[in-house]
Amino acid sequence: MTLTVALAGDTMLGRGVAQHLADRRGPVVAPEVAEVAAEADLFVLNLECCISDRGRRWPDPAKPFFFRAPPAAADVLAELGVDCVTLANNHALDYGIDALLDTFTHLAAAGVAWVGAGPDEDAARQPAALRAAGQSLTVVGVSDHPSAFAAGPDRPGIAFADLAGAGVPGWLLGAVGGAEGPVLVSPHWGPNMTAEPIPAVRAAADTLTEAGVTLVAGHSAHVFHGVRGPVLYDLGDFVDDYAVDPHLRNDLGLLFLATMDGGRLSAVEAVPLKLDYCHTRLAVGDDGAWIRRRFCEACARLGTEAVAVDGRLRVGG
Repeated sequence: MTLTVALAGDTMLGRGVAQHLADRRGPVVAPEVAEVAAEADLFVLNLECCISDRGRRWPDPAKPFFFRAPPAAADVLAELGVDCVTLANNHALDYGIDALLDTFTHLAAAGVAWVGAGPDEDAARQPAALRAAGQSLTVVGVSDHPSAFAAGPDRPGIAFADLAGAGVPGWLLGAVGGAEGPVLVSPHWGPNMTAEPIPAVRAAADTLTEAGVTLVAGHSAHVFHGVRGPVLYDLGDFVDDYAVDPHLRNDLGLLFLATMDGGRLSAVEAVPLKLDYCHTRLAVGDDGAWIRRRFCEACARLGTEAVAVDGRLRVGG
């Protein structure tokens, strides 16, 4: 039996997107994109904000961006069909502990599971067990930055690991080894605005796959990277109001459909996206061609062949 998971990268529902929702300007994700995600049995993404109407900005004068979505954002995720989000990233605590705790409450009320953050260290590291199509999927979230957001024994926060320095920690390897069925690890790793995975990210990915992880789906760069084996190094962005880099084109992205057969990844399909301001739709024309060309080149640099089929991109299968 196969299990297909839709995977989206950084999803920011605060700031301009929050205003878009408040003004009722329509869905932030076009119906045709939602239809693609609905082809999968499960949908997992990186939620790059807290969900709350409380809190104060994290007291770091060097931190440039703070993202907080309104409570209605949890329902937006549920309506989109999202089954699980990872909160292990550098924006989960943008508005402090109260806002993070509110995020848990709002997601739970909307029926959306989460990983990568919790009221204490053990909870933050706890995997989520998802079920669909008569099968289970274990999801684990982890972030390599910032260490200040790390959960402690009695402190809410994220599942932090110094992947570039200390490497993949024992708790993460234990979560992978103790799981039954396929395992998805979703790390927030590496710097922003890079065109390909840095050596530390590649090394961590190798350790995870050697430990038996079925699929690694990373994020943080805001730009999609190539695929090598069961590793999707960076999913890119999914929804946001971010400034656009004219070279890296973080306004062009991919929605991934990863199919697992038993304990292995059997195929990856990627659908080109255009990220307008606070609204994501399918990419067409020159935008779609740019994405297809760049993804095929990114995969080729990793020794992987990607091919375009009917407007989508396929690796394996």
